Amino acid sequence: MDVHLKNLFTRYQEQFGCGPGLGPGSGTCLLKVDGITPPFIKSLYRTAAALYRTDPWKWLRPEHLFGIKVGKDSDWSSRKQPFPCVQFIGGNGGDIGIYMFRAHDDAKKMTASRETIRVPNTELLRVTYELESIMFPSNKRMIKSLALEVSGTDRFPVIDVVRCTSSVELQFRNPTLEELKFAYAVLRAIPLVHPLLRQDYDAAPKWSRMMYFESFIETVDVQWPLEMARGNDLVAVTVSHPPGHRYEEQNSSTASSTPTKLSEPSKEETLVDMDSVGSFRLCMMCEKEISGEQSICCGRCGAIVYCSSLCQHQDWNVAHKDTCALCKAMMEREEELAMTIFMFNCSAEQPCKWLESLGVHQKGMWKRKCNCFSRWFYGLLPIEGDLRDSWGDLDDDQYPHDSPIDDYTRDGLSSVILLSGWSEYYNLRSLPLSSPVADILSHPLTVYYALTALSVSSKNLLLKGKEVIVHYLGPKGELDWMPAFAEIGHLLNGLGSIQMFMIGPEVPTNLSGTTSGVSSRVRINFVRGIYQEEVAYLPSPQVILALNCELETNASWVGALDLINLREHPAFFSCQSEISSSSAKQVLRSAGLHISYPMTPNPFRSPVRNYGPSSNFPSYSNGFLLGVNT
Repeated sequence: MDVHLKNLFTRYQEQFGCGPGLGPGSGTCLLKVDGITPPFIKSLYRTAAALYRTDPWKWLRPEHLFGIKVGKDSDWSSRKQPFPCVQFIGGNGGDIGIYMFRAHDDAKKMTASRETIRVPNTELLRVTYELESIMFPSNKRMIKSLALEVSGTDRFPVIDVVRCTSSVELQFRNPTLEELKFAYAVLRAIPLVHPLLRQDYDAAPKWSRMMYFESFIETVDVQWPLEMARGNDLVAVTVSHPPGHRYEEQNSSTASSTPTKLSEPSKEETLVDMDSVGSFRLCMMCEKEISGEQSICCGRCGAIVYCSSLCQHQDWNVAHKDTCALCKAMMEREEELAMTIFMFNCSAEQPCKWLESLGVHQKGMWKRKCNCFSRWFYGLLPIEGDLRDSWGDLDDDQYPHDSPIDDYTRDGLSSVILLSGWSEYYNLRSLPLSSPVADILSHPLTVYYALTALSVSSKNLLLKGKEVIVHYLGPKGELDWMPAFAEIGHLLNGLGSIQMFMIGPEVPTNLSGTTSGVSSRVRINFVRGIYQEEVAYLPSPQVILALNCELETNASWVGALDLINLREHPAFFSCQSEISSSSAKQVLRSAGLHISYPMTPNPFRSPVRNYGPSSNFPSYSNGFLLGVNT
């Protein structure tokens, strides 16, 4: 009964909304906007999805108001900014969205901690992320006909203009084309700047659970989509917090500044009390966050995490009873998957403490291995210095140097180095088994293993000294590990070359379109966007790779898999756990793809075990490999 009521209440919230906000979308449809084109609608949805992925709602609340200025006042028909104040709704419950107000005073009057107050004779533009299941039929048809990009797994933006009448009733209308152009610029600019916010610990009352931020202002250049550009491809967007904050108050910024790298935080900001770093888990049933010490697990399989015996009982009756035996079998593979050759701690249940034990916490490329630098865009971590600094100031004998591998031959001839596992690699590089670099090198060496051991066509091209083109889909943390990818060039041992295209929505705008020559034989090109939309501009690949792919969690994979199926390119996918690999197999088969390389433990998986929030399944970065069209 409790589960039934929970599901019923969830459906009620989805249908009618809850908490701050003015309720779900009104049923307006962008196809009815005068002068709009399908390509611009696609650009709006793509931009809204990119903002959703950066999840500003995890720390921004309705009380956090931002000033917005897009271009010059004279660029707009009213000779002033259409919506100069922006607010994020949904971080503390309720509808997820962005509200853009005609005036700062309107925003203040309508904002309360637990609700949005209807103020007579006010108007605002909303971008509300709605579940597809409750959208109006007109929007569902538009999404399907234009193949619009999903936000997250099952949400799409609904854009409308709301007016509170003198009797505080709500009236809705479609936005104008000019208003949509303004909204596009805001949606593009916010993901570039909200990670720059710094918490102001002195300003927050001790009792407050809301984060307070230092005064902030930044200007970024936003590129108009091709269908909207009229002579000027770029527009300057200034974001300030609180609204009205001036550049004169912040000497380090200028009106033309565009962030390319986020500045390194001060030592005080990055200090972490290691004793206070806990292991937090999520109850599988109610999703309540609990400390690791408070959690309990299924007594039969030990795989599933709960907050109480009541939740364990409920989940058993609803779902777990049917899967417990399978979970137990997966848990029993833990000893088989563990890499016992290494002489460092290979359990990262608490990442910060684990990194601290190795002496690399908040250093070099290791900054991506915990949440301390999670606000930094992928590819833009502040890493300075030489190769040793990139490897976290490890001792000289603990990391691979940027130097060729001496005297490696096969049958007396120089050859591409073929490897079968970590023992061979560590011996080749004379690394001690106490070195933790395998945790980061898992990505480049999995790429190398796929090209030289799993794909016959790419292996033959490399052995003949030719170039192999790789499409690498969905990069994230590895965008900050380019020094590690240089190791691929040394393993080629003077034969062949690799041109890699890293394509995905997490590639930052500042990197997109650039090329990194990580070695004389490896070039990496960065492309921001969705694969199926960008592939027409790329050379045809010999191999497609997607590491730690999470196929089951992101609907945007559907178009990419359809393309892989259509063009029959060999593709390899890695997953962190056996259960995620099983889900990936189902997604691939649903896309009509035949799995020609079955799910197999990856010999170059990271030796460091990770822990999911709600389960204890053995999980390793790049833990399992499977392939199609091979």
